[in-house]
Amino acid sequence: PARYFDTKTTEPISFFLSGLEELLSWQPNSNDEFNVSAVPLAKRQPPLHSRRPRTLVCHDMGGGYLEDRFIQGSATRNPYVFYHWRYIDIFVYFSHHTVTIPPVVWTNAAHRNSVPVLGTFITEWEDGGKLCEAFLAGGEEAYGAVAEQLARIAQHYRFDGWLVNIENTLSAAAVGNLPLFLRALTAQVHSAVPGGLVIWYDSVLKDGTLKWQNELNDENRVFFDACDGLFTNYNWKEEQLERTQRLAGPRLNDVYVGVDVFARGDVIGGGFDTAKSLRLIRQYGLSAAIFAPGWVYEHLGKENFLQNENRFWGSLAEYLPTHSVCTLPLTTSFGLGMGTSTFLDGKDEETGPWYNLSAQDIQPLYPELQGRLSTNCCLQDAWCGGSSLQLQGTIAPGEERVAVRLFSLQMPAPPKLFLTLLYKLEGPQPDDFTVALEVTTWDSGTCLEGNPTSLPEPNGRYHPRFLPAPPPGLAKLLTACHRGSHGWTSRCYELELQDCSLRDLSVIVSRQQPSLEETSFTCLLGQVRVLDTASVSASPPQVHSVTASQLWWQ
Repeated sequence: PARYFDTKTTEPISFFLSGLEELLSWQPNSNDEFNVSAVPLAKRQPPLHSRRPRTLVCHDMGGGYLEDRFIQGSATRNPYVFYHWRYIDIFVYFSHHTVTIPPVVWTNAAHRNSVPVLGTFITEWEDGGKLCEAFLAGGEEAYGAVAEQLARIAQHYRFDGWLVNIENTLSAAAVGNLPLFLRALTAQVHSAVPGGLVIWYDSVLKDGTLKWQNELNDENRVFFDACDGLFTNYNWKEEQLERTQRLAGPRLNDVYVGVDVFARGDVIGGGFDTAKSLRLIRQYGLSAAIFAPGWVYEHLGKENFLQNENRFWGSLAEYLPTHSVCTLPLTTSFGLGMGTSTFLDGKDEETGPWYNLSAQDIQPLYPELQGRLSTNCCLQDAWCGGSSLQLQGTIAPGEERVAVRLFSLQMPAPPKLFLTLLYKLEGPQPDDFTVALEVTTWDSGTCLEGNPTSLPEPNGRYHPRFLPAPPPGLAKLLTACHRGSHGWTSRCYELELQDCSLRDLSVIVSRQQPSLEETSFTCLLGQVRVLDTASVSASPPQVHSVTASQLWWQ
């Protein structure tokens, strides 16, 4: 069927639903198994509902369902990717179709990086008005059926909830039922989807008129009270933030103040000045909804996209609270879900563009120190997949090393950790530098390194012990310990800790010789792994009764 498979290539595709009839007649179907997310939402610290301002990203690009609709990837050159997941809390996939089911590749990438994904339920213009009359003016049975279907769809495809956007005027009967519909939808989503969310877009008022308020006020509060949050329109002024803060009270973090990166209308900041809006929003303790950050790709062009993207998110970083990894194993090759080649063990196995966000790895922080350090994605060389992480920086005169923080962590340390690192030093004198991993722990009087001779480290910095070869039981998994190739260096480490809590994982680039001169370095990171020895040594569970379905021979 054309909805599930691309008519030109027969490949499985992601899809939307149009109109009330398609929504109400939707049933799970064996053709759409490709569309079900295969990656559970990873845990994070602090949890999403902690009392701190959040960041929502609303992705709206070219009508949606572009090359990202191809569930098994496509040969797209210079595609759009998003990878600053550590800096955001919620991802919304937006389009103007009635029911926007997020393409599964986005759900997979976001979930791997601990970010929930929302679809969009939108009604607009005259047709939207008719659709709303049909299900809202009709009473509980009619709006209850819509709420139930939307919750079932999120549960079936394994995404995390809905942005609800009613952009048309409503009759008195319809608007009277709207808060009841939102309450029903929110309750159903919460029970069907663990951690599910329903967010309301600032559009219709309690009397049914369509008038964007750019704030939380008495005209739209009834909808905010009925769901998990409000996403405001973009044309606000500072006094509206102040009023919103007062009215929201303890639910301050549930108001997502809209920021249009395209800066349409009368707005504060946009483009590379988006930080101006964020600074004000955060002054009032409110959450932010960044709309259409694809501006970087659409407006500035595809050619220098990755550099521009890092510049854009780097300019906002101080206003974006990050979340930490809180489970092991942590393993990443820094892949973006795209490439100009496919690499395996450092060798270019297949040249040619590819794009598949489901193949995106866990993403690190992208630290920038003005003039001292930049972190970029490198497509020209990789250990595995399509890209590596390029660290470029300088070691200041008289200093010996630079620490690059890759991940913040928040979890109890197991008694014994194995760590692996694959890297490649570039530049005129690669032998002038050494590269190693560093683990820091949260301050605690009890935390000690495992062997009895060691003293507590000052400021909780531990340098794991270098292992020339992997321990016998792990030789197969850790073949990489002694096998760099194609210019890549491979390192294995072990760290024993007692009563510690992990805090950061960093890469340390050090000079071999002290020097009074500034020294520049370029280092590619190909892979980093942090493993709990106990769970790695256990034999994996046997896999039983594997079936293969949906086979198509050409």
